[in-house]
Amino acid sequence: MAKRANPKRLIRATWGGATIDRARHFLEHPKTDRVLAALIMLNALVLGLETSGTLMKHYGWILEPLDHVLLGIFVVEVLVRLIVTGRSFFRDPWNVFDFIVITLSLMPQTGPLSVLRALRILRVLRLVSAVPTLRRVVGGLIGSMPGIGAIAFLLTLVYYCFAVMATNMFGPDHPDAFGTMGRSAYSLFTVMTLEGWNELANNVMKTHPYAWLFFIPYILTTTFTVLNLFIAIIVTAMQNEADKIRQAEEREHRAEQQALAELSDKESVLLTEIRALRAEVRAISGKRTRTKKA
Repeated sequence: MAKRANPKRLIRATWGGATIDRARHFLEHPKTDRVLAALIMLNALVLGLETSGTLMKHYGWILEPLDHVLLGIFVVEVLVRLIVTGRSFFRDPWNVFDFIVITLSLMPQTGPLSVLRALRILRVLRLVSAVPTLRRVVGGLIGSMPGIGAIAFLLTLVYYCFAVMATNMFGPDHPDAFGTMGRSAYSLFTVMTLEGWNELANNVMKTHPYAWLFFIPYILTTTFTVLNLFIAIIVTAMQNEADKIRQAEEREHRAEQQALAELSDKESVLLTEIRALRAEVRAISGKRTRTKKA
């Protein structure tokens, strides 16, 4: 049975190992990331200018070709990355994200698919994958999802309890704001955002003088306590992400130091052996000289 060809070996045989290594070095170079980030921002500017009918009327002849050229550069960059990394390309979620965004940009944008034209702006999100700092921020946000889910569940419970109480207490006298659970939920949401809550509270207090005993604890619980927990969880997750990166860099630094130390030890052993060999050569040469003289 014939052995199945290894895709990586086939690619290296087709492109040449040296070419693949140069392409990998080019993609991983910091200057490449900076140039790619600049091109993404330029593409975002072009897409924004294309929304203006006046600008397209006068400068559409250069904006549309420039958009196509930038898209071509992004396609080439993704294809080269795919060729260099092989199957491991799809193991990196950032590569998968870039691949999906570029694929959507290449789909036809006429007829029923004309809505995809609006999705071209998603190319700007590639800036997240091109800038390491933004990748760390997004990684921190993703890492905070479990904690955010727990806080969101807690906020939902508190929100529901206050909505039921508001409907029962204020619904008969203020049906427009608290007549049903839906209206109570909407009114309490506006109170939570602190947008016009004082007007709503003053209207309720005309019929319920002690309504402030309801609104103040609600605002303190939702706006100043629970929502701040979201910020605390996100900040903690980002700090953990930064700690992981720092620890990885420290491990890499220790590995490099250890490799240098091992190399230094090997060099010391090699120098010792060379000195011993020279000493033996001199001894042999001395014996031969004495033998000739004798």
